Amino acid sequence: MAARQSPLRVAGVQYLNARPLYEGLAECSRIELTLGLPAEVARRIDEDEADVALMPIAAAATIGDLRMVRGSAIGARGAVRSVLIVADQPIEDVDEIALDLSSRTSVVLARLVMAMRRTRAPKYVGLPAGDALASVGGSRGALIIGDPALAIVGKYKYSLDLAQAWFEHTALPFVFAAWCGRPGAIGKDDERLFDDARVLGLRRRDAIADAWAMDRGLEPEPYRSYLREALRYGFGEDEIAGLRRFYDEAARARLLPKTQVRFFDEAPSRSMSVPSVDTLLSRAADGERLSAADGELLLERGSLFDLGLAADAVRRRKHPHDVVTYIVDRNVNYTNVCTTSCRFCAFYRPVGHPEGYVLSREQLGEKMQEVVDAGGVQILLQGGLNPELPLRWYEDLFRWIKAEYKLGLHALSPEEIIHIAGLESLSTREVLERLRAAGMDSLPGGGAEILVDRVRRKIAKAKCSSDGWLGVMRTAHQLGMRSSATMMYGTVDTPRDRVTHLVKLRELQDETGGFTAFFCWDFQHENGVRIEAGDHGTHLYLRQQALARLMLDNIDHVGASWVTQGPEIGQLALRFGADDFGSVMFEENVVSSAGTTYCINAEAIEARIRGAGFKATRRNVRYEWLTQPA
Repeated sequence: MAARQSPLRVAGVQYLNARPLYEGLAECSRIELTLGLPAEVARRIDEDEADVALMPIAAAATIGDLRMVRGSAIGARGAVRSVLIVADQPIEDVDEIALDLSSRTSVVLARLVMAMRRTRAPKYVGLPAGDALASVGGSRGALIIGDPALAIVGKYKYSLDLAQAWFEHTALPFVFAAWCGRPGAIGKDDERLFDDARVLGLRRRDAIADAWAMDRGLEPEPYRSYLREALRYGFGEDEIAGLRRFYDEAARARLLPKTQVRFFDEAPSRSMSVPSVDTLLSRAADGERLSAADGELLLERGSLFDLGLAADAVRRRKHPHDVVTYIVDRNVNYTNVCTTSCRFCAFYRPVGHPEGYVLSREQLGEKMQEVVDAGGVQILLQGGLNPELPLRWYEDLFRWIKAEYKLGLHALSPEEIIHIAGLESLSTREVLERLRAAGMDSLPGGGAEILVDRVRRKIAKAKCSSDGWLGVMRTAHQLGMRSSATMMYGTVDTPRDRVTHLVKLRELQDETGGFTAFFCWDFQHENGVRIEAGDHGTHLYLRQQALARLMLDNIDHVGASWVTQGPEIGQLALRFGADDFGSVMFEENVVSSAGTTYCINAEAIEARIRGAGFKATRRNVRYEWLTQPA
């Protein structure tokens, strides 16, 4: 590898337990070091914002095809003290466990350990670390990791150290994190930097513990013993065996993709070669979890025909009765006034524009009545971010719709929820609670576009971050609401970005189970948009939908996007993993503003479904059948 011309971008975990591995790097002029929580560190590698990161090993498996730096890791051979499940009653008796979401490794380990110790799995609820701890009580426990866990050692009557439980089950150490990067990211000289930093950090452990304790007004001795006795910073044969065991068990439990432990300094071998496309397709068809690297490989090399066959196999396994659903609802865009100025949107009008509108109750009532008269069950209500519409306007509207028309309300994207929260100086939870009380039943997945912030900044810089979008969905799911998940691709996004988007949806679904279905479509480049089209077209749409069906192993339903692709392609998509034909189209204003104007009624939808060889049935937002399949 040629000498590096630019600094090596290194991301480190900001917890105390990681400092012996990275403090020495901060003194090296060749290193550009940034710190963050484990999930943020993993994101930097995933989205190519770092060359090497001290990554949670579950995140490394999810990304896939990464290499590790030999010799340095964070692990434990027995009790670690900083990865705990705590409760007010015996851990074996808790009904729920609130999960600290900052490290996927600890979340997966918690699920594996609980499966080892009991036959009935508890319910898992993902929360920020502080909220998880605050929720402990009664039959709910919490997974707490890192520095917050050190602060509560001995404060709860019942506590389970997950590293100790792992060691008792396997007689092997557990590895929590290791230096990881994509193949070729570093050379031998770079690897020596990490080894030198580890040696220096181990000599400084007491000083690191003392400084950390002093900053918090604590006695240093417990933290000295933590760094010296609880943690292991080597990455020898025992640690490698323990990591391989974890990867094997997590893959069997379908919590992680199949993963091999690979190092930067290893020569490629036949046993460590990249899986073939056929192997990956077979695994996915059988229900095994794919990594992000697997998904990229399939998008790059898988044939359209083979992707379709595998996606169809997944559909048959999940939905063996050959029934395709659809819903009779209406997409009502209540306002086109919006402050985000998305470069891909031809629908919105800025505040004060003469073509801006807010639908009146009379106009809305006409639309609702048409749905009721057609036997419809739901309104999909979305609009622009209009600063003139307060929360009370939505509450009054929702109560009126429920009282007058008895329709389900699939309403307001995460972006709209964040906008309303900002207007009212409320949390998104408070907004969702009030809207739910007013009649909102579920959330559409609008505004997701691509859940990679680099892409979002280029196409819609005023929109919420990917974490913001996911956070609203997480909160809605925790409140008992369901939602759909979407993806609009074909602007400045890459295949890696699209796969990353799918992985983020899958991880939130692992946590909450709140997504009912996934829909994707390509950017419609027509009238009034201010960005050029990227990858798009029918061929890519079918490939992308098929890949989504293979990657999203924990989302039950995939819908065909006939609104953008046309009814004929929507029908074909039923053989590329889709089991839902979406909605009857009374009207559509957003993609039609870009020139796409397909419309279709219930009879035509059923004809398309039967023409593809399936039985048809109407559904509601929860995918409950409302008619007998025929």
